[in-house]
Amino acid sequence: MPSTPTPPEWPLAHVLVVDDEAGMRNFLEKTLASRCGEVHSAADAEAGDELIRHHRFDLLVLDITLPGKSGIAWLRELREQGYAGEVILITAFADLDTAIEALRAGASDFILKPFRVTQILNAVRRGLERAKLQRENWALRHALRQRTPEADGLVGSSIAIKGLQAALQRVAAVDSTVLLAGESGTGKELAALAIHRQSARRGGPFVPVNCATMSPAHIEQELFGHASGAAAGGGPGRDGLFVYAQGGTLFLDEIGDLPLALQATLLRVLEDRRIRPVGSEQLIPVDLRIVAATNRRLADEVAAGRFRADLYYRLQVVEINLPPLRAHKEDIPELVAHFIATLAPRLGVPPMEVSADELAYLAQYDWPGNVRELRNLIERSLILGALNVSALYQGLARMEAGARAAAPDATTAPTTLHALEKQHILAVLESVGGDKTRAAQLLGVSRRTLERRYAEWAQGAESARPARTI
Repeated sequence: MPSTPTPPEWPLAHVLVVDDEAGMRNFLEKTLASRCGEVHSAADAEAGDELIRHHRFDLLVLDITLPGKSGIAWLRELREQGYAGEVILITAFADLDTAIEALRAGASDFILKPFRVTQILNAVRRGLERAKLQRENWALRHALRQRTPEADGLVGSSIAIKGLQAALQRVAAVDSTVLLAGESGTGKELAALAIHRQSARRGGPFVPVNCATMSPAHIEQELFGHASGAAAGGGPGRDGLFVYAQGGTLFLDEIGDLPLALQATLLRVLEDRRIRPVGSEQLIPVDLRIVAATNRRLADEVAAGRFRADLYYRLQVVEINLPPLRAHKEDIPELVAHFIATLAPRLGVPPMEVSADELAYLAQYDWPGNVRELRNLIERSLILGALNVSALYQGLARMEAGARAAAPDATTAPTTLHALEKQHILAVLESVGGDKTRAAQLLGVSRRTLERRYAEWAQGAESARPARTI
């Protein structure tokens, strides 16, 4: 029975060996080829330059003594041009001054010839681990800037949520492109995180990109990177988000806002699995999963000519629709409890009690902002110390008007919604000593709105008084 070939230790690593000794080049190529994703070699700095123009390398193994331009001089040039990869310098002739010069030029390691296989492999391992940590740290900082939520929000026991969780688990097991569709606030990024963390790529980075908030002039550079001097204002080259997501998942949120010209570029990337940085001749292989999301009907966008049909079909390998909160209101109590339990410690405030009547009120609201709106309501309420009913004022007014239309005699007594709102406003007003301006700020409404509510209460109280007899 034939043995199964051992997978490479660093399958995503691209390495360049530059040494003028053919025997050393062959030795290093043979040593690294079975352990790395791709290994190239060159005999001098000029040939190495040509390779770097067309390929991206994570690690450079460089001899100091080269014909023509020395290894240290070439390394200085590469750093000035923006090359950020790890560099291991090797030499047969070295002293302390040479080692110091090498480190100042930008080398990350230094090895004397002759060396053993274990020495060079340990140096390569250290270099690739540093490169991986740098990518992961950058991806983490990017995710924090994007305010990526924790993957704990797919909460609920309804049929809709149970079905969604099962669908996400099924698609996580394969590596196909996924399109998540749903209204804003339904948890599309949480769903993408759930796919990533249940997939074989969970050890890699999760890199979120909001296409709607990125500048159309810079989004191509952000996604694919750019060569030295190609960005506005010049400057060194840098990698794009596709490179930082290597081995993991790239989440393209609001994909419907991607400019048409860039849609064609993205389609080529999905088909070829290679990217070209702006202003560069490099073609960089990428190994990642694409999860896209939209709050629009992409089929309508295609019909209107605002979205490419071929890209839509390429993204729609698997499409999952996320239900709006109004379709699974039975999950509201569980969601409220979850948000209180997770947000209260983070805010440093005590948990909040929510009564059955208040939960019933929340179930009457339509939640146009979906789960995100509910989460924001709970966060504001925890800060205030009680359920912030007035934060849903516009929805409240609509529902009260509907309730009065359905029950003409409802004016004889305040509705449950009206009573809850009035109770909360009076409690907040009392907590600030009657300062209506401050109370309005805490309630998230204007002072004019607060005055209007007071006028309505006064008018209602006046009309409720018995008529005076003469």
